[in-house]
Amino acid sequence: MKRLALLLLNVLLLTAFLASGFLAPVNAQDGSPQAVVLTLEGPLTPVWSGYLERGIRQAERIGAELVIIELNTPGGSIDLMNSLVQQILASPLPVVVYVSPRGAMAASAGTLLVLAGQFGAMAPESVIGAASPVGMQGEDIESTMEAKTKEILKASVRSLAERRGEAAVALAEDAIENAKAASASEALKVGLVDVIAQDLQDLLTQLDGRTMLVNGVERVINSSGASLVTVNPTVIEDILGMLTNPNIVFLLLSVGVQAILIEISSPGGWVAGFIGVVLLALAVYGLGILPVNWFGVVFLIIAFALFILDIKAPTHGALTAAGVGSFIAGALILFNSIQVPGFARVSVGLVVGMGVFIGLTFFAVVMVAVRAMKKPVITGRESLAGKTGVCLTRITNTGIVQVAGEQWSAQLAEGEGPIKKGEPVTVDRVEGVRLIVRRTTIESDPRNLLA
Repeated sequence: MKRLALLLLNVLLLTAFLASGFLAPVNAQDGSPQAVVLTLEGPLTPVWSGYLERGIRQAERIGAELVIIELNTPGGSIDLMNSLVQQILASPLPVVVYVSPRGAMAASAGTLLVLAGQFGAMAPESVIGAASPVGMQGEDIESTMEAKTKEILKASVRSLAERRGEAAVALAEDAIENAKAASASEALKVGLVDVIAQDLQDLLTQLDGRTMLVNGVERVINSSGASLVTVNPTVIEDILGMLTNPNIVFLLLSVGVQAILIEISSPGGWVAGFIGVVLLALAVYGLGILPVNWFGVVFLIIAFALFILDIKAPTHGALTAAGVGSFIAGALILFNSIQVPGFARVSVGLVVGMGVFIGLTFFAVVMVAVRAMKKPVITGRESLAGKTGVCLTRITNTGIVQVAGEQWSAQLAEGEGPIKKGEPVTVDRVEGVRLIVRRTTIESDPRNLLA
């Protein structure tokens, strides 16, 4: 089993390595211009940095005319935003940031990503702005730190938006100072973005012939009839990207903890422990991205402590019931007590269902433990009562019998007459190391005679 598991693990690692882009196909030039398209959707994650770098590198390798980033995000950490802004500014090719599809948003950190591009575009019904800084858990930050953070961000947007005019700078600063948001038409009116495009083809049409400044050098964009080259996320990037979904993170956390508890309760198998560690590592990664209230973790710890206590000292399910309540409360506090626009909330039905399932699982374990405690001993000398055997010597008072494949000293039960050698006997009871026996009656099962 270990060899098979290691082989499977090596195959998975090799597959992930090949899927990471090492053997990514490169589109051959056919003489027509090309535009590389990247899609950044959801909260900002560290995965975006590698994905963006890979996309720009591939665009440069195939000689693409430009890079288009389709953006739809509620925002994310300032540190990660700064890293992405620097990558966009350092790109050797023009980068167009397109807030898409219809109804998409470039909120919070997404606003600065749009401003970082050499060209900004929005789909109809999309929005931009609401870039006021908040804490890691979505809470308001302390006043002095808030003032410092806002001033730094406003300086950044002034630097990024100054080429767009005073009205654009004013709106960008208002988005940081007062969480101002703007529709696509409002952003276009003040010059915060350059065009409103219905789709990618419409965007390419409007881009054709425009001049963009890339690293201090003016470039005229030739996007007429350009073909779109989509750079898809790798398998690993897709998996890590799913960890911005609180429902998935919650399931990983719940199943991971259960797997760890299974490993602790029956150590030596290592498979459950390995699975638990991997799932918990992924869950922690997701918790680091999502706005969560870490106080909920306290209730989750209490819940699993109650589950374990009910196994060790059974209370007929009382502690398990309390654990289910603590588990549900902890999960809802962890994921749903922080409300940040654009970030999903965990499903209450999923939390309740998983809580009940875990509770029933542990209750079943408790019932098995209680039944095992009440079950009579079926091994050792105590298990010999009622078994049959054969007399090895004549017994008038004491003698030797063979029961359960072993020889025992035997004594006749009260009122029992002498038993001849070779006659079947039945164990009446055990006293110390001596069996009290009787002559086997006709009703006894002859299949147990030499058992």
